Formats: sequence, C-alpha cells, structure tokens
Amino acid sequence: MHLILTGATGLVGSGVLHAMLTTPTVSKISILSRRPVPMAEGHAKAHVIIHKDYTNYPSELMQQLRDADGCVWAQGISQNKVGKELKRNREYIEITHTYPLLFARALAASTAPKPVTFIYVSGEGATTSPGRFTPIFGVTKGRTETDLLALSKEAGSNLRAISLRPGGVDPTHHKEIAGFYPQRTGIEGIGGLILPVLRTVYSAMVSPTRDLGRVLTELAMGDGAPLSGRGVEGEGRTVTNVGMRRLAGL
Repeated sequence: MHLILTGATGLVGSGVLHAMLTTPTVSKISILSRRPVPMAEGHAKAHVIIHKDYTNYPSELMQQLRDADGCVWAQGISQNKVGKELKRNREYIEITHTYPLLFARALAASTAPKPVTFIYVSGEGATTSPGRFTPIFGVTKGRTETDLLALSKEAGSNLRAISLRPGGVDPTHHKEIAGFYPQRTGIEGIGGLILPVLRTVYSAMVSPTRDLGRVLTELAMGDGAPLSGRGVEGEGRTVTNVGMRRLAGL
C-alpha cells in the first residue's frame, strides 16, 4: 500500500513513521515535509517530498500521490508555540485547520474515483460543541474534525475521513524513535513530567507512541468505514484516546 504522512519530524509523526517503515504491507511512504527527515534515510520505500507551502498543492505534487491509499495527517503545532496575538486566529488556525482541509480536498481530487482514507491527528480536549471557555485548540481541532467529516459527505466524495484524539503522548518505551523528534520544553516539558503520574493513576489518557503509531497506520490502511465500540464518537469517525487504546489492545 502507498501511504502519505505529514509531521514526520514531530513526536506523533515519528511514531507513525516507525510503524509504516516496519509494516511489510506498506510498500511506499510519501512524506510531505518542510525539511529532510533523518528517520527516513536509508529506507527504500520512504520518499521525502520537500514541501514548503501547505496552502498550495500543485498538480506536479499531487501527481506523485495519485495512487495513494491513505494518509496520516500528523502535522501540527502546540497552541503554546504561536504568538499570543495570533493564538485566537491566524497562525494556529491555519496550521491546524486550513492546511489539512486544503490537502484533503486536493488528495480526494487527485485519487478520485478510488476511495482514499484520511486520518487526522486531533487531540483529547477537541470538541465539536465548544463552550464559552473551550480553549482555542479544542475549538479549532473540533472544527477540523467537523469539516473533514462534511467533506467526506459531499456528493460523490471519495474521501474517507477519521479523526483520532491522542491523550498524553508517551515515547518512553519507544527507543527506535529516540533522537528523531524535538525534546519537550516549557509548558510541554511540564506535560512530559506528569506522564509517569498519568501512567500510574490515569492510564486511559496515555498514548504510547509505539501503539499510537501502529493504530494510526492501520486506520490509514483500512477502508475508512465508520467504526464502533467504546471510545468511538462522531458518527463512527472520531476515535478518542480510550478508543485508540482499545484498538491497540491496551
């Protein structure tokens, strides 16, 4: 199978890339990235496509992806890493909402009429019914989930969209990806420090990268049909962290 991956140099993306590289039935991985991806070096089935502008997907690029079977969109940014004056609008919304929606449309058009599965990495705290005090990440990721679902419902659409909401992403026991993703600092660093506590008292909210990467890869390889069972919401197309852990056998 031919899978597409974005965000391969990040923490979640590194976990996904390792899973794709070690899955025999994945024969080709097209990685869209702004910079080289060291973890992909030396792997014949991994093809890094340097792409700088995620608001624009030219026909030459999409031609390389026209036979893709699925995509994991792991690209993203913490709301804590954008300027405060932009946090409520442009930068965070563009990266979290605009980029994946534009690419999903372009991918659907280039692969049509063959169905293509699009897996969006959302996050716990995302909601499609935000309230007055819902943080910007919850509002924006929830909106992206909603809009991807709407896109897949358009007449004649070949897009099969599923969103997965990881909890506390934990690379502790995933030595194969060590050194390939940025170390957590600041507020994110504090989050990393509480992972041992979460693993002990609230494991349902922990997302081990090895298991998360495997589930995301398996979903991208699937037919994109609605899911069911504990931890599945949104018409069978939103998987919470509880659902991810269930699918991973945790």
